[in-house]
Amino acid sequence: MENSSSGNAALIVEDKKYELPILVDREGQCFLDIRQLAKSTEITAYDPGFANTASCASAVSLVNGTEGKLLYRGYPVEVLAENCVFVEVAYLLIHGKLPNAEERQRFSDLLNRHSMIHEDMRAFFHGYPEHSHPMAILSAMVVSLSSFYPEIEEENRSEELDITATRLLSKLRTIAAFSYKKSVGEPIVYPRRDLDYCSNFLNMMFSSPVSDYEVDPVIVAALNKLLILHADHGQNCSTSTVRLVGSSGVNLYASISAGICALWGQLHGGANQEVIEMLEQIQRDGGSVDRVIERAQDKNDPFRLMGFGHRVYKTYDPRARIAKQTCKEVLAHLGVSDPLLDLALVLEEKALAHPFFQERKLFPNIDFYTGITYRAMGIPKDMYTVLFAIGRLPGWIAQWLELQQDPEKKIGRPGQMYTGEQGRPFVPVSDRP
Repeated sequence: MENSSSGNAALIVEDKKYELPILVDREGQCFLDIRQLAKSTEITAYDPGFANTASCASAVSLVNGTEGKLLYRGYPVEVLAENCVFVEVAYLLIHGKLPNAEERQRFSDLLNRHSMIHEDMRAFFHGYPEHSHPMAILSAMVVSLSSFYPEIEEENRSEELDITATRLLSKLRTIAAFSYKKSVGEPIVYPRRDLDYCSNFLNMMFSSPVSDYEVDPVIVAALNKLLILHADHGQNCSTSTVRLVGSSGVNLYASISAGICALWGQLHGGANQEVIEMLEQIQRDGGSVDRVIERAQDKNDPFRLMGFGHRVYKTYDPRARIAKQTCKEVLAHLGVSDPLLDLALVLEEKALAHPFFQERKLFPNIDFYTGITYRAMGIPKDMYTVLFAIGRLPGWIAQWLELQQDPEKKIGRPGQMYTGEQGRPFVPVSDRP
């Protein structure tokens, strides 16, 4: 844990004074060290949602919500999205450095080599009902990988990191594409050795025995950018889930499967699908943006403006700027005029100019424009969160590895503030009213 000390804070409880160290990270952010709080005071912190708690020290990514800054291993996300492909950023997050030409080629070769899933796993797809949500299939198939590749359970962890990482990165992409094919009742398309990571995914999604898919470099570049934007984001819900599950000593596959389930929620990775459905509903209701702004301010209205605001960012989400530009470029390239994009642009403009949103620092987040881009690519709504999972996978792997190597690693075990009853008298079933 690399930090510096900035003195102590005093906690006074019933005239007793306790000294709590203050730690400072490389961004200059201060943290109250309460590791000895319960031991020395018999008091624990109460923090629903962990909004005020740092659960770990991490060097994987930095999220500065005040300045609207996101760094992967020290690199601004804007620089990486503009100059790298997703595979390079995956290598960066997992290894801590960008690959040279030889390392990148070897990593790519391993991704190709491990792109197939075990043939026996194909039978699993036949067991899922028609129209099963791809995220349900994805999480179940990932946890099943530990049965087909049990070497990850070896006590000495002798398996080479690149093989473990590329196996999961490549197979998740293949499972995702297979899941989509299952959901639409089409035959599975196998990966091709002559295609790169993103091109392979698109081909497995859209190629069929009766329709060849022509890989479009502009679409491939856009998909690379969107995956990069999702690659890691501090201790969000799904990443924290991966770490929490991983803290018990369970294998990487089980931890990632848990992260996928956490990501599925509409308040997390499912938000981009919610944005599209919200825009579609606004369009069906006549497209009145002013009415939408009014409803968003009404506490008694269950309507929620999806794609605005962020738990951390109190300024414009830096990923949203790139996603917005990428969206415009894709639609322009395809010659698509999407009324949902027009609606989104007007909604953003009016919301940003409104005092209600300004005072609450509610700016568009990354989910606001990614769904429109995926829609233009032909990707169905229930696959949006799957794309999020593919993008976030390198970050999950990096965070899991960092946890395993942390000398301060402990099994996650939050406390609670009990609000239930005590000492209730037991009544036999015959005497209960």
